[in-house]
Amino acid sequence: MKLASLKNGRDGRLVVVSRDLERYVAADAVAPTLQAAMDDWARIAPRLQELSDRLNAGAILDALPFDPAQCAAPLPRAYQWADGSAYVVHVELVRKARGAEMPQSFWTDPLMYQGGSDSFIGPRDDILAVDEAHGIDLEAEVAVITGDVPMGIDAGKALDHVRLLMLVNDVSLRNLIPKELEKGFGFFQSKPATAFSPVAVTPDELGDAWAGGKVHLPLHAEVNGKFLGNPNAGDEMTFHFGQLIAHAARTRELEAGSIIGSGTVSNRDRAKGSCCLAEVRMLETIANGKPTTPFLSFGDRVRIDMKDRAGASIFGAIDQRVTKYAGPT
Repeated sequence: MKLASLKNGRDGRLVVVSRDLERYVAADAVAPTLQAAMDDWARIAPRLQELSDRLNAGAILDALPFDPAQCAAPLPRAYQWADGSAYVVHVELVRKARGAEMPQSFWTDPLMYQGGSDSFIGPRDDILAVDEAHGIDLEAEVAVITGDVPMGIDAGKALDHVRLLMLVNDVSLRNLIPKELEKGFGFFQSKPATAFSPVAVTPDELGDAWAGGKVHLPLHAEVNGKFLGNPNAGDEMTFHFGQLIAHAARTRELEAGSIIGSGTVSNRDRAKGSCCLAEVRMLETIANGKPTTPFLSFGDRVRIDMKDRAGASIFGAIDQRVTKYAGPT
């Protein structure tokens, strides 16, 4: 089934969306918000699935047209947003571009940071930025929403706790990152509000493309309508989602509604392009000694989507414009 949150207060209004992303029906009678559904998933999910089945069968005559512009993030705010860096080929490229060797431990121990989860933005909301000089960048990713995860769980068993999947635009301010990391305390100002796809889907919606804790489909990224990349999210994902969840839960439990991200999707095959501008610039630096591709400017448009093998969008597209922040009102 496919679930979305229409904009309504802080936590949105839960709706069930048809498989073709054309229609929706309110889920108020089952659960008012997605977080409420996550908190009681064993009881609520079958009822949502029944609603989904009826919607897809055309049995709900008062279903309404689905408009992604009306959507908040599926979880407009979450108790946990932990983003990994599962594509070590991407990390390796970052290190190579600045002439640094990569520790071997990066191949066996996932990188992960804890992001801000109090104010996600919707799939068609503007990317608000203070200054172009901050180096505004997109990062196209895949993420899962978990149920309750016990501390110390095994990576294989962790996959049993995946409830939903989404796409992500983990916006980064690249020129703020170095000084933050120099402090040895991680990202903060360099990671503004994160955007997610219009809908979150249960794993069965992916069919055999969901296998081994990975999504084996290309992730399409565009800037201003021009191809940026379409690397396969299942290829060269060093750490599958079970491993990422287990890593996050090594010393603490995760509550229902926790979001775990894959990090920027990346493949070694350069013909597949990139899912962030920083990677493009790294390749230019390696080849020519300096980057030539600029980061995002005000007015630029970013689009992220994933299609099934028949060419239909699975999650709906993230489609955002970069806009100068006007300040508090």
